[in-house]
Amino acid sequence: MGMGVLVGLNATIDLRIVGFGPRIPIKTLERAYPLMWAGFAVNLTTGTLLFISDAVKHFSNPVFFVKLGFIAIALVLLKQIRNRIFQDPRLDKQPVLASWKLMAIASLTCWFFAITAGRLMAYLYEILVY
Repeated sequence: MGMGVLVGLNATIDLRIVGFGPRIPIKTLERAYPLMWAGFAVNLTTGTLLFISDAVKHFSNPVFFVKLGFIAIALVLLKQIRNRIFQDPRLDKQPVLASWKLMAIASLTCWFFAITAGRLMAYLYEILVY
């Protein structure tokens, strides 16, 4: 649930910045940030519990650190998008800047790879260990 809320809302914002749904004002999507942070809190809690359940296996899995790296970058981008784009007084008054689109694409890419790495952790661990 937490992942769906966090990444789903983040993808909605990123896709709007990229150009989908041009009639929707970007500024109105800022209201999603508290929900995204709540989704992150759920993920952090459940992820920590899952890590504790088999810490040695997860800590020795290099894919786990790849996943954490992409999550960290995605969270930095999430914060940067809010600070740079949503606080810009030109928002919704001019075309979306190319640098904003680049941040949104990078954010989508990071979440894609974080989720993919998370799903592949068990499979790639077996390959890497044996």
